[in-house]
Amino acid sequence: MGKALYIAEKPSVAQEFAKVLHIKARKQDGYLESEEAIVTWCVGHLVTMSYPEAYGEQYKKWSMETLPFLPDTFLYEVIPAVSKQFRVVSGLLNRADVDCIYVCTDSGREGEYIYRLVEQQADVRGKTRKRVWIDSQTEEEIRRGIREAKDLSEYDNLSASAYLRAKEDYLMGINFSRLLTLEYGRGISGYLNRKYTVISVGRVMTCVLGMVVRREREIREFQETIFYKPLAKLQDLDLEGEWKVSEGSDWYEAPGLYKEIGFLKEEDGLEFCRILKKTEPLEAAITRIEKKKEKKNPPLLYNLAELQNECSKRFKISPDETLKVAQELYEKKLITYPRTDARVLSAAVAKEIHKNLNGLMGYEEAVPFLQEIVAMNSHKNLAKTRYVNDKQITDHYAIIPTGQGLSALGRTSGITRDIYRLIVFRFLSIFYPAAVYNKLSVAFAVGKEQFSASVKVLEKEGYLKVGSKETEDAQQEQAGRFAKWNSLKKGSRLPVEDIYLKEGKTSPPKRYSSGSLILAMENAGQLIEDEELRAQIKGSGIGTSATRGEILKKLFHIKYLALNKKTQIVTPTMMGEMIHDVVRMSIPPMLNPDLTASWEKGLNYVANGEISAEEYDRKLKEFISRRTNVVKQLHNGAQLQRQYAQVQKIYQENGASHKRSARKRASGKEAEEKQAAADA
Repeated sequence: MGKALYIAEKPSVAQEFAKVLHIKARKQDGYLESEEAIVTWCVGHLVTMSYPEAYGEQYKKWSMETLPFLPDTFLYEVIPAVSKQFRVVSGLLNRADVDCIYVCTDSGREGEYIYRLVEQQADVRGKTRKRVWIDSQTEEEIRRGIREAKDLSEYDNLSASAYLRAKEDYLMGINFSRLLTLEYGRGISGYLNRKYTVISVGRVMTCVLGMVVRREREIREFQETIFYKPLAKLQDLDLEGEWKVSEGSDWYEAPGLYKEIGFLKEEDGLEFCRILKKTEPLEAAITRIEKKKEKKNPPLLYNLAELQNECSKRFKISPDETLKVAQELYEKKLITYPRTDARVLSAAVAKEIHKNLNGLMGYEEAVPFLQEIVAMNSHKNLAKTRYVNDKQITDHYAIIPTGQGLSALGRTSGITRDIYRLIVFRFLSIFYPAAVYNKLSVAFAVGKEQFSASVKVLEKEGYLKVGSKETEDAQQEQAGRFAKWNSLKKGSRLPVEDIYLKEGKTSPPKRYSSGSLILAMENAGQLIEDEELRAQIKGSGIGTSATRGEILKKLFHIKYLALNKKTQIVTPTMMGEMIHDVVRMSIPPMLNPDLTASWEKGLNYVANGEISAEEYDRKLKEFISRRTNVVKQLHNGAQLQRQYAQVQKIYQENGASHKRSARKRASGKEAEEKQAAADA
């Protein structure tokens, strides 16, 4: 009987499989072996797509004549830096005494692709191949994965989508980067003070650049509107009502109003207040008292995008850093697979959730909450909640703590422990009831004019006690106001203390942070802040949970985008804006989030067997060929030169402004130092 070969994606994962398989033999050069089994590993990608020059000497030089470049058969090669490990893995795959191969690379599209490339390059034939698909690296889950391993052929559609994703990125990158560089690179170089400029284009990368540039230009073009809101304050109640025009008002449909809540001109607002103050007697008639309870449910569990956004806000770290920490926690068995888009659990996991909870009894910070969960018995009803939904899961369920590996937590960094705490508390919160608020709304009339105010106080903490308590001071202030207003009755008449104006102003759109940009990518270009609404959005976003952080990292590296590391705010660079304009005036579909998301959705259709790989491949090549030929006939360089000049002027003005601010700060500091010296 032959041996089984287990091939993992990384050495650390291979070690975990070796422990489970009780392979205690001495480590060989690139693998571990016992009498029954062999465990080996890749080191990420071992094989990659060949550069165009491998297809012929004519492709080495960038030339319009060789575009579009659309080979019928693609060439692959071993990555030189890892060629030694490839030879080890290839040799094991083809060893005569190996009759069954267990594919244990990461359970996702990219992990599938890593193995398939190795198998293809090693020309493996005549072996039984099984796919191990796991959600965590705990011993129990690894055993289940091996026990339930399916024939590798059942993942052929996933493999096809992985190959297509790579071909798509390769063809778009090579064709469009060469095309736009040849057509526009020289024209842009003068503005950037460079000898030459390579214009990098990518299926996802260029779309993300477009999102950031569009947002920056919306901010730049924003015109602030100042308006004046009338307020009426009632005596002794701490009740300040905001005015809204109504049909009975003397100002109904009058010109000069701002959104029915104020005036565009201060003099109009002052006139409104002056006239209303003449009301005799100056009192308010309570027209409506409305009391209701509002529930706020615990949020859905973390997927990678949500975790990256939260860590960007809380800890000011980049999505790439968050993924590295999450991957570390996963490899230490502390959490489940992090590269997931799902925010719910499967029914099968829900049945066994007591194991995760029991394991967390070893995590001191969780113990008080675990005791309450046991007392409430809420873990037994998890399957009936919105946190369990098999239909919302593709490859993996949400990120949750396994309850294992806790001994390794003390040896991790502070930020790693902080992120683990976040994941644990989000997980524990789903076993708690909703937070309940009492909301009291009051409407009153002064003469013909209508005013309203509302107050909300927390009645039951519910899940908010798990790591997210609201501030006591704010709650006490709201509670005091609620108590005063609660005695009001409809029809009551109360003296008005004052009627006055409050200035307001419209705000420009917010710049993306690294975390909110990840969320916008997940939602196909829409920055949806509302948690409940995001949960309802269906369909693929831009990129995948596994790639979004890397895409941002590349945009920062090539200096198309800039990241403020202290605030995590993302802005375009001058070069980034110029590249954006090149694409906008040559291949504008590359900037369209909906189109980019539709490509990702198409890859999912291939993975699910809903469309064939051949159909997707044909449409991809048609798109590249058509857009390449369009650009060749554009001849719009002069028009772009004018656009470059405008962008350059903006950045020169911004640079001068920053220098003036810096000088002012420096002179102010110098004056302070002189004064301090004089005082001394």
